[in-house]
Amino acid sequence: MIKLGKKDILGIQEMTTDEISLILETAESFLEISTREIKKVPTLRGKSVINLFYEASTRTRTSFEIAGKRLSADTINISASTSSVVKGETLLDTARTLEAMNPDIIVLRHSAAGAPHLLARMVRQSIINAGDGAHEHPSQALLDMMTIKEKKGRIAGLKVAIVGDILHSRVARSNIYGLTKMGARVVVAGPATMMPRDIERMGVRAYTIIEEAIADADVVMMLRIQMERQKQNVFPSLREYAQHYCLSRRHMKLTGPDAIVMHPGPINRGVEISPDIADDPACSVILDQVNKGVAVRMAMLYLLSGGNE
Repeated sequence: MIKLGKKDILGIQEMTTDEISLILETAESFLEISTREIKKVPTLRGKSVINLFYEASTRTRTSFEIAGKRLSADTINISASTSSVVKGETLLDTARTLEAMNPDIIVLRHSAAGAPHLLARMVRQSIINAGDGAHEHPSQALLDMMTIKEKKGRIAGLKVAIVGDILHSRVARSNIYGLTKMGARVVVAGPATMMPRDIERMGVRAYTIIEEAIADADVVMMLRIQMERQKQNVFPSLREYAQHYCLSRRHMKLTGPDAIVMHPGPINRGVEISPDIADDPACSVILDQVNKGVAVRMAMLYLLSGGNE
């Protein structure tokens, strides 16, 4: 049996295709638990998980908490705004304080790229990257790949168009790493001011016109505009951005047959995606992504806790 063979899960870039497949297959086995009347198994009883979030989050934080509790782990949530961080404590001192309490896994979200990697080197606990700056968001990419595989039956050979604020998006980076490794053809589209200069080195083709990118696409993944990460105005207004990049019904006529639409959330309706597309069960799989998130994060906690031994 393939083992994860890692102390930490820090990014998709460093994962092998076998490791990605292992997590996805394990997550599929956990989906059924969420449909039970009693949504809990004793798998991680006696283990403890700390969710340490320095940035606001609804989906990721809640699903990690639910994932831990459904596996019967003791789950503790800590927000920077209610911790000693407001008193000036550093991330490393916070981590060492938590380490002394002997948890098994620390799930970290931080605004600084590389923060989870720093902690992984400094503490003995397993670290899961729940999003580090504009760098990576591995669990989001894994749940996206799981959703694509379920809806399309495969990942290899599909055309996936990622549209929006590519420059500041950790979701885009992790998905590019994962999808290309799993055999998908990935293209990206967005304003030139929101496109990394070296993006094509990642094995994708870049466009500034959305219509060109989504032509015959099997999957269209829209991204949130990362206003909080922008150091300067990279487009004149939200209204002008929406005129060029808001996914609408007319765009769907250009995609491949039965194309699915994704978004990591939260959605800026009418800016990144029109409400009628976001809520259309014929193409939108946005809520399916949320559902898969719990199973994927259960798999990550399980595998790091030695569940594959």
